[in-house]
Amino acid sequence: MTKNPQNTPNLSGTDPLAHSLLPEWGLIFVEGLDAASFLQNQLSNSVLGLQRTASAQVAQSHESVRLVGYCSPKGRLIASAWLALFPSTDNGEDRFALFISKDIAAVTAKRLSMYVLRSKAKVTDMSSSWTVAGFYGNDQAMAALKIEKTEIALRLPDVLSNNQSDARVLIGKPNAEPEKIGNEHLVSWNHLEVMSAIPRIVLATQEQFVPQMINFESVAGVDFQKGCYPGQEIVARSQYRGAIKRRLQLAHISADSLGNQEYGPGVELFHTSDPAQPAGMVVLASPSPSDPSRIDLQAECKLDALQSGEIHLGSVHGPVLKIDSLPYPLIEI
Repeated sequence: MTKNPQNTPNLSGTDPLAHSLLPEWGLIFVEGLDAASFLQNQLSNSVLGLQRTASAQVAQSHESVRLVGYCSPKGRLIASAWLALFPSTDNGEDRFALFISKDIAAVTAKRLSMYVLRSKAKVTDMSSSWTVAGFYGNDQAMAALKIEKTEIALRLPDVLSNNQSDARVLIGKPNAEPEKIGNEHLVSWNHLEVMSAIPRIVLATQEQFVPQMINFESVAGVDFQKGCYPGQEIVARSQYRGAIKRRLQLAHISADSLGNQEYGPGVELFHTSDPAQPAGMVVLASPSPSDPSRIDLQAECKLDALQSGEIHLGSVHGPVLKIDSLPYPLIEI
């Protein structure tokens, strides 16, 4: 995996391309003659027509990269992933790659495999044999990023944070090859992911959300025209009957107010008016690299709870969430 000529990315401005190993990310491959039609029938977004990304190139734009969800029959998200189509280095045939949370990769691959049946498709969790890394920086730095033929890469949506727009690229690399990437910029990468307001399902949040509860349709993760997939009827009913009473918000809390309170994915939120019932859940969270006193959150919240009173982390006595603006408009439901 080669980088721009300086070869030692930093955040000083002399080399605006930074990188980190992503230990929370895994990788699933789906291969075979029927792989596209199989995934089309399983995922929330359309797979047919996805453009193939050439070897040693970065998959970019909606034509080549899709955010996808995998739902239970009850319409709850079992997993989310970034999907692209690449040639296999083994035989040149196409293979779909799903960049997914590592803690749910094995169970997701196993569940998908159960539905292959007679389809000519093979689902393989590659998380133990491939490493995932993240690169971020400005467009000029990204243009200098070089991808090896043995690697696969896709570009995520840019993120505006601290008045700076950062491009982001996920790269998968076989473990057999020497790895020289550290994780000194992991906090910065995670913070960019939080500030993107694009959710990622992890083990602690599996089957907690119908896609619209975490704005999945507003970040192009659902195609309502594609036809059936597990949970499709419930997802469609939620969209067209206005049944969604929860949404993902960006928020922050004071690090000084945390004490021993956890703030990661799956931690419940509570409203002052109803301390016995959760009013939401943390989806993703990260300390702010530029402000040690601040923790930024993706928080799924009841819409009613946002109207008045305070939302607290962990319990009604926990730190108070300050709600921030989303970086994209919501599709009205």
